[in-house]
Amino acid sequence: MRVLIVEDDPALAGVLREGLAEQEIQSWVAATFDDGLLHGASAALDVILLDVLLPGGSGFDLCRRLRKKGVKTPIIMLTAKDAVDDRVAGLEAGADDYLTKPFAFRELLARVRAVVRRPPALAPEVVRVADLEVDLGRRAVRRGRHEIRLTAKEFALLEFFVRHAGQVVDRTAITAHVWDENHDPFTNVLEVLVRRLRRKIDDDYDPKLIQTLRGAGYRFGA
Repeated sequence: MRVLIVEDDPALAGVLREGLAEQEIQSWVAATFDDGLLHGASAALDVILLDVLLPGGSGFDLCRRLRKKGVKTPIIMLTAKDAVDDRVAGLEAGADDYLTKPFAFRELLARVRAVVRRPPALAPEVVRVADLEVDLGRRAVRRGRHEIRLTAKEFALLEFFVRHAGQVVDRTAITAHVWDENHDPFTNVLEVLVRRLRRKIDDDYDPKLIQTLRGAGYRFGA
């Protein structure tokens, strides 16, 4: 499981990271609104723990921005505010749950596991980006009138790209999906795989769909 903690209190963030690590749950910390937006929108995550009061903006606004970007990762709001209006504001912004500080770590852990267990909204089995058609159920790929055969790793990479079409995705997120979270994202294996996929779905077609963003990662889309 991968958790992003958007919290500007280093003491609380440290406690949360330590507690999650004891449960063998990976976690990362973003301490500002902008960092939370960047990592929340680009990383492959299972849960986002989001504080309401952040440098640069409110957690409510950040939650709303992430949802507008198409981020479907479950979000649990963490705040010292316990008024009904604040809880409603968080849920209306797109949060999945709401936890008032101070809280017991056991309760937080239970809520994290609960939102992860919830069935996701049904995604279309067939995804189209420009003239590329990916049948996720049949694992079939077509571009225009041409059927394209992919290896298992190439399809896993393409599946990640189409599910995050239009978003900037970093190397760590991609390698965690295609391989696992222990894979070294700084080897050249990813570039080799991207090159192979690009040769099959991009080289002979327009528009080009796989865009390399130097220093940031990749973006998929016309």
